[in-house]
Amino acid sequence: MTATDPALTALAQGWCALSALHGRIEARIERALQARHDLSVREYSLLDVLSRQHDGEGGHLQMKQVADAVVLSQSATTRLVTRLEDRGLLERYLCPTDRRGIYTNVTEAGLRLLEEARPTNDAALREALDEASKNPELAPLVRTVESLNVPA
Repeated sequence: MTATDPALTALAQGWCALSALHGRIEARIERALQARHDLSVREYSLLDVLSRQHDGEGGHLQMKQVADAVVLSQSATTRLVTRLEDRGLLERYLCPTDRRGIYTNVTEAGLRLLEEARPTNDAALREALDEASKNPELAPLVRTVESLNVPA
């Protein structure tokens, strides 16, 4: 079934097109990050989210917030954190004010890898969007993505 199949409602057609665009983008970025940096899209996203934390009160994310940010379950996020910790890219520590809380920081090695991988991620994203814009079903979505001005 394609996004233009008459059996699909307009809403379902839109969802199919959005899902197809997402899949194409993620696959392109995944191949590029794996080939050049030995990182998955999820690993890159986690490093990126955690690198944006800041020190001080209110500057840390709970594991649930991290899971929401990288769109994974809490258990999958914990496994992902463990893999990156084993590679020396992340480190965990106990919250100084609440011994039950565990925070995660990106190590210097993780920050270096993230900075090396960022241009690869951005170039693969641009390539995927350029390719998708040639598809009449996806072109309107590409224009919408390109017009977004989301604060960091």
